[in-house]
Amino acid sequence: MTERIETSRTIPAPAADIFAVLCDPQGHVSIDSSGMLQDADGDSVTAAGDSFVVHMDREALNDFPQLGKYDVTVSIEDFEQDRLISWTVLGQIRPQIGHVYGYLLEPAEDGASTVVTSFYDWSNIDAKWRDAGIFPVLSEGALRATLGILDRTVRRGYPRG
Repeated sequence: MTERIETSRTIPAPAADIFAVLCDPQGHVSIDSSGMLQDADGDSVTAAGDSFVVHMDREALNDFPQLGKYDVTVSIEDFEQDRLISWTVLGQIRPQIGHVYGYLLEPAEDGASTVVTSFYDWSNIDAKWRDAGIFPVLSEGALRATLGILDRTVRRGYPRG
């Protein structure tokens, strides 16, 4: 069984435009296909170690509706400007889960577009959560849908200054 899902899409935009959305806390909310991300607080991230708060609503997935609304901290793990961003999610539960989400951006062959790979990796989660059998929480389809929303969001000129 794989412990990592990834999917790619070519987006007809420069990597810098796409990366700007991925660094903005509100950008994460704007492109979320799961419906869980409701709002966010914090500044755009610029380096590994940066973080921001996301206001979540687990009822959107209806897998653990008792969780209801809660906050998590997105903590940036990898950051390479206009190329790679990844993060883990820190919450109230202990031990922390340890799953990682991220995006890799690479130039497309046409020179004007960017191949964006979205990934979700739970290979290093804490044994408590591995034994619970709840991973993956999101499917490849959800990652693919988020890439579609990212494409649309960038084409519409987000972020607007």
